Amino acid sequence: MNRTIEIYDTTLRDGAQAEDISFSLEDKLKITEKLDELGVHYIEGGWPGSNPKDAEFFKKVKKLNLKNSKIVAFGSTHRPKLKIENDANIKTLIASETEIITIFGKSWDFHVTEALKISLEENLSLIYNTIVYLKKYVNKVFFDAEHFFDGFKDNPEYAQKCLEVAEQAGADCLVLCDTNGGTLPHEISEIMIKVKEKIRAPLGVHAHNDSDCAVANSIVAVLNGAVHVQGTMNGFGERCGNANLCSLIPNLQIKLGFRCIDDEKLRNLTETSRFVYEIANLTPFKRQPFVGESAFAHKGGVHVSAIRKRPETYEHIRPQLVGNRQRVLVSDLAGKSNILKKAEEFNISLDPNSPDVQAIVDAVKNLENEGFQFEGADASLELLFKKTLGLKRKFFDLIGFRVIDEKRKWDEPPLSEATIMVKVGKNIEHTAATGNGPVNALDNALRKALERFYPELKKVKLKDYKVRVVNSGKGTASKVRVLIESGDDEDVWSTVGVSENIIEASWQAIVDGIEYKLYKEKSKRENSNA
Repeated sequence: MNRTIEIYDTTLRDGAQAEDISFSLEDKLKITEKLDELGVHYIEGGWPGSNPKDAEFFKKVKKLNLKNSKIVAFGSTHRPKLKIENDANIKTLIASETEIITIFGKSWDFHVTEALKISLEENLSLIYNTIVYLKKYVNKVFFDAEHFFDGFKDNPEYAQKCLEVAEQAGADCLVLCDTNGGTLPHEISEIMIKVKEKIRAPLGVHAHNDSDCAVANSIVAVLNGAVHVQGTMNGFGERCGNANLCSLIPNLQIKLGFRCIDDEKLRNLTETSRFVYEIANLTPFKRQPFVGESAFAHKGGVHVSAIRKRPETYEHIRPQLVGNRQRVLVSDLAGKSNILKKAEEFNISLDPNSPDVQAIVDAVKNLENEGFQFEGADASLELLFKKTLGLKRKFFDLIGFRVIDEKRKWDEPPLSEATIMVKVGKNIEHTAATGNGPVNALDNALRKALERFYPELKKVKLKDYKVRVVNSGKGTASKVRVLIESGDDEDVWSTVGVSENIIEASWQAIVDGIEYKLYKEKSKRENSNA
């Protein structure tokens, strides 16, 4: 199958209606550029008649040098009580000066009579008149038949009539919407077959995910003749979201052979997904198919042994096709295959027959029994490998530290201060620092003490800090696991610490983070001198 499927992204409009998401104008422009790099055919910029921010977007977006995507303005059919030329929403659609406009109209008789409070015939006139009028000003008009599948189930003759009227008016694509997200794949197939008996215009699909079927419904629609698919990055959208383009595009292109975007651009999918999460200020969903961090992660020893021989034994596609990567997790479920695979990633030479392999397996299992977890802490795991193999070097010795957290008034935050003494070679450094909490103060003090000897630490920043109770039954005396994410201008790495004392657990993770950075800098110097 080499048929081209148009990809229509509505992240900036439908995706922005999701709970916890609010894009600024600058956010929308950045996402637009990223979607253009990905190569989607259409980017729905928003509804210019609904708010000033969207109206401003259509002015600013003209200044972007887009190479692949067309910008689309979105709006509704004109208001029943107004002449179309006097409708402010229609005017703002035209004023957006896009080549393409998408309008939505009612196709469920229930909505026509109960929401709009007009007759069924009047609604047909709204659809027809709006499309005819807009076609005078733009190259293309897409018609989103809102609630089409629900409408077809209730009154197939009227739902079909709405499409016929839009086709007669000159709509360039008729998009069938599962607005409530309640239609199942077999119903999509049955309805698409009936629609095609009378409609000759290109068909599209717009699916919501309330029944967790949006991607499946979109695929079924394409298999039944749809040539245009609407969705959002990461499935963002109102209620349970929209069809997830991060799953939809690779399924259509890799699995079914349709042409959606260039193969080279498809390799940007994971990066684009995570970029949109970042702009939305949301944590990426690790288990998201295709683009999630865990999408190609392997933990069981049998699985790892198999993928080392042939990746397809436990991977449905090569992760590189969508810009993702294979990951091997090391845990108490790990076997020698996991260890050997991780050693390759760490550029550590390890003989498969060496007793060192079993020694690392035992070390990992013992530590995980104490509450450590290395699946999200590769930097700590690499240091454990080096320690077990006798390759770990001490960059400094701790003589001692003290952390004070002092609260003086009810309505003022506590004051946190850390004092630390370390030894680097024959030099002793004794210093103190304040911070936003005791852990931050300790981190600041340690860096301050070491930066005179290791100036490269000035570039390292603590990016994220997470605490998890390991054995919750002991209340405030419970053991905790601290996961710290550190980074510099080039890289990001994660470390872990475990203790009944949260300061001690944090200290372990902080030290691992600093030592990992120093190891990497040492390796760079050695490679440059080689």
